[in-house]
Amino acid sequence: MKHSRAVLLMIAVTLLWSTAGVVSRHLEAARSFEITFWRSGFNALALALALVWMRGPALWGQLRAAGRPVWISGLCWATMFTAFMLALTQTSVANVLVTMSLGPLLTALFARLFLHHRLPARTWGAIALGSAGIAWMFGHEMRGGGQALAGMAIAFAVPLAAATNWTLLQHSHRRVAAEEGAAPPDMLLAVLLGALISAALTLPLAWPLQAGWHDLGLLAGLGVFQLALPCLIVVQLSRVLPAPEIALLGLLEVIFGVLWAWLGAGEAPSSAALAGGAMVLAALVGNEILGLRAGR
Repeated sequence: MKHSRAVLLMIAVTLLWSTAGVVSRHLEAARSFEITFWRSGFNALALALALVWMRGPALWGQLRAAGRPVWISGLCWATMFTAFMLALTQTSVANVLVTMSLGPLLTALFARLFLHHRLPARTWGAIALGSAGIAWMFGHEMRGGGQALAGMAIAFAVPLAAATNWTLLQHSHRRVAAEEGAAPPDMLLAVLLGALISAALTLPLAWPLQAGWHDLGLLAGLGVFQLALPCLIVVQLSRVLPAPEIALLGLLEVIFGVLWAWLGAGEAPSSAALAGGAMVLAALVGNEILGLRAGR
């Protein structure tokens, strides 16, 4: 795949990712845990069908033989799937997406703490600036009320789980490189397990189910087109695009997501979200651009 085509596909992925907020604002009856259950369930169904088509009956044997890293990664994905939608029911789309955008910086920090990677000065500066932006948002919400603050706290579980997940995968790849014959974790299996775990855990909390056909159609679209399809594409793009470039392009999700919620649901971001988001995005963009230049 040519680099220019891979970049365009990655932009399309961010467009698909960014639709969750605006779609959730048009649900009629489904609330809280039920939203998460249906979205994760449809995601699991779509991934299972796609993987059966790609791998055939061998998929079920691969699931049974999945090792501990795949299951831990699946728990991380389940946390991300669940916390993201729960956070959207508690606070604004802008607050959720900006809080989630800390993922790359937390991943770098976890790699320093647990894998002993050396972080350049630019990354330490980005971590400080991004943390200041999130602190600004949290401080504003603390003065304004409790529900929005709770939503941001739930949303913070997403970058924490993501950083744990990527750190685990880096450790596993390092072990594979050191041990001849060891197999790296299967990312697609981990995503499928995460969707199944999320759906199983939230079903009892979502009962009795209230969603009508209108809501089911929207939630099926989220499960298939906002989660399953982008996951399949990103796994392929990771073979073409370097990680810093994927992280940089992935920031478009924040911009697109806030814009769709503003235009499609009338949800204007607060001044604190704009200021904090600008600080976080400046930290991330600056760090990734300097990293790409250093790489060249």
